Amino acid sequence: MTAGEHYLHDAVKEFRKMKTMAERALAQVSEAQLFREIDAESNSLAVIMKHLAGNMRSRWTNFLTSDGEKPDRQRDTEFELDTADTKAALLERWEDGWRRVFAAVEPLSGDELLRPVLIRGETHTVLQAINRQLTHYAQHVGQIVFLAKHLAGDKWVTLSIPRGRSEEFNETMSKKVKE
Repeated sequence: MTAGEHYLHDAVKEFRKMKTMAERALAQVSEAQLFREIDAESNSLAVIMKHLAGNMRSRWTNFLTSDGEKPDRQRDTEFELDTADTKAALLERWEDGWRRVFAAVEPLSGDELLRPVLIRGETHTVLQAINRQLTHYAQHVGQIVFLAKHLAGDKWVTLSIPRGRSEEFNETMSKKVKE
């Protein structure tokens, strides 16, 4: 495996981990909580999902051949909810966005990492464009997890190592490595 192939494999793996983490967090909130804003300047989980889905559609559609900021994208409206923004509609857009991520990144070869692509008229390499989206999505997935944890309250089930159980986790992992 070349370094480029390794990078692409890892990028896809990280995108999948982010998607799973966000979905595990979202599964812990009610439909009403999905749309709840904790203050006037905060985005609801629904708005964050809508924004990510809009970004994914724009960035990954014709990734190698068109600017990642599509002319029909209305980014500002991604931060506004209307009656069409039901839970079902948001989940459909969410899934469509992630399908576009994987459809664009999975077929890439390591040789394409230095190929130029555009985002808002600015030239990036494929590698830079992927990294840009990895960091952007990680930021928003972190927001989703934080907000979902806040909203779920004492019903929250941790998505990582539970507090006070790091040593137990490390011991379990150490045993797996030795097997």
